[in-house]
Amino acid sequence: MELQITGLLGLLVFIADIWAILNIIQSRNSSGSKLLWIVLILLLPVLGLAIWFFAGPREPR
Repeated sequence: MELQITGLLGLLVFIADIWAILNIIQSRNSSGSKLLWIVLILLLPVLGLAIWFFAGPREPR
């Protein structure tokens, strides 16, 4: 049972990371900024995603 829950959480984190990386790539930020955010998310999947979500660059609405 624990393996299934851990696997499901891992899959959800993976999907969220892919979503964040796609949003970063599609943003209008500089290439250096994009690279920095992508590296952060790849090195620290959960923490990097949380940091990007709260402190990442925002598109004007």
